[in-house]
Amino acid sequence: MDNTYNIGIDLGGTNIRGGLVNENTLQGILSRRINSQESVEEVLEELFSLTDQLINNSVTSIGIGVPGLVDVEQGIVFDVINIPSWKEVPLQKWMQDRYHLPVIINNDANCFALGEFYFGKGKGCNSMVGLTIGTGLGSGLIINKKLYSGKNCGAGEFGMADYLDKCYEYYASGQYFTNVYKTDGEVVFKKAVEGNDQAIKMYEEMGTHLGNAIKTITYALDVELIILGGSVRHAFPYFSKTMWQQLKTFAFQKSIEDLRIEVSVLENSGVLGAAALYNDLNK
Repeated sequence: MDNTYNIGIDLGGTNIRGGLVNENTLQGILSRRINSQESVEEVLEELFSLTDQLINNSVTSIGIGVPGLVDVEQGIVFDVINIPSWKEVPLQKWMQDRYHLPVIINNDANCFALGEFYFGKGKGCNSMVGLTIGTGLGSGLIINKKLYSGKNCGAGEFGMADYLDKCYEYYASGQYFTNVYKTDGEVVFKKAVEGNDQAIKMYEEMGTHLGNAIKTITYALDVELIILGGSVRHAFPYFSKTMWQQLKTFAFQKSIEDLRIEVSVLENSGVLGAAALYNDLNK
């Protein structure tokens, strides 16, 4: 058994989570809240503090997923969502200067896809999309068994593509309930579980929009597998029927017949995917 570890870190707007990953094992998972309104240096110190607790002599690399754009080659993070001070942060340099290890930075949706590919339902597939459905609609692409990020981690941002009078994210994510019905998605989910017809109808409508988003993804990529992550995935039974109904209007039904759509059951997929960044880059 390999006795080396990679550190994976998932940096969010309210929490940082990290762990040690060895082959198929996640160890030492840590989580801490951060104040998203802090300065660049204060948030960085929170990141250092968590990493300090994980680092040891068996660690060979550090991978970090962030909710924003990243210059992958330079390791510079731009406009991190929910951390206003992080406009342009040379995170890779600062981490490497402190820990003297290879540090790879990528977008959190890409890390979700990579985590599923190496450790979850994507194991063994050739090409897949990890689609995160929460307060937004993000995606990560695995093409020919390798993560494809684009130059600024902007590849596969289907949520931002024009759709109706807005974009897919407006209608095919948790935003839908606020944008269209002025209500909270968690409230809608609770009511749907209780059997409320109106709440279920809202999910069915969202499922139609999500089906259209998946059609666009499939026209562009024709992958074998799409894995749904994010908080809205828990409501899959309420929107899966209308999603598939919409996919029946796809022009090339052979692609739809061969397409698998799965719901993630993997815990800490973002941390696992971040830990896999170095190996994926160098394979």
